[in-house]
Amino acid sequence: MVRCFRLRVVIRVGGSVVASPVDSALIAKYVDLLKNLKKHEIVAVVGGGMSARDFIKVAGELGLDEPSRDWVAIFVSRLVALLFVMRLGELGCGSVPVSLDEASDCLKRGKIVVMGGLKPGMTTDAVAALVAEKVKAELLVKATDQDGIYAKDPRKYPGAKKIDKLGFDDLFRLFELDKHEAGIHQILDPEAVRVLRKSRTKTVVVNGFKPKNVLLAVKGRKVGTVIC
Repeated sequence: MVRCFRLRVVIRVGGSVVASPVDSALIAKYVDLLKNLKKHEIVAVVGGGMSARDFIKVAGELGLDEPSRDWVAIFVSRLVALLFVMRLGELGCGSVPVSLDEASDCLKRGKIVVMGGLKPGMTTDAVAALVAEKVKAELLVKATDQDGIYAKDPRKYPGAKKIDKLGFDDLFRLFELDKHEAGIHQILDPEAVRVLRKSRTKTVVVNGFKPKNVLLAVKGRKVGTVIC
C-alpha cells in the first residue's frame, strides 16, 4: 500500500555503501532521493565506511588513543555528510548538525537534515537511532551493503536465508545468541538496537546500493527486512 501522508523518516546511509571508497555518483543519487522525499520530514545519517577505517589506522600508527581515533572517524563521516549538504543547497541545513538538538532544530525549519557521527563510543547506527527517538520518527530505513538481515553472515555462509520480518526482541536475542556469526552486528549495532527497541521505531534494512529500495521502504512496499 502506497503511503500518501507526511512521515518523519530517518535514513541511515551506510559508509559501506557510499564511502568504501567515496562514491560521488551514488552520493548524487542519494541526494536526488532526499529531494524526491521532500514532502516528508527527512533526517539522513551517513557513515565514513572504509575511508574512516583508513584514517583510524593512520591515527593508530601515530599512537593516538581510542577516543582520538573515534574523533577521526567522526570527522570523516561529517565530511561525507557535508558533501550531501552542499549538494542539497538551500534544501539542506547549510551545515552538518553536531548534536541531536541541532538536527531537531534544522528539521523544524523545514530543511533536509544530513549528519554524521556525534561523539566517541557512539556509532552512526546509534546516532540514527537516537535522532529517530529525538524527533519521534515513524520510520528508520537503514541502507546497507546487504539485502536485509540474515540469521548468519551471507558473506561467510552463502546458503544463509534472509529474514523478511522480525521483532526487536527477536533481533536482540538473535544477536546475543550468535554475536560472531550472525552478521547482525554489522547491520545494526547493539546500542542502536537497544534504543530502537525502547522507542519502538519501525525499522527497515535494505540494500543501499539501489537507492530505490529506500524509496520503496518509505512507501511501505515489501523490501529488505522489517523490524517492528
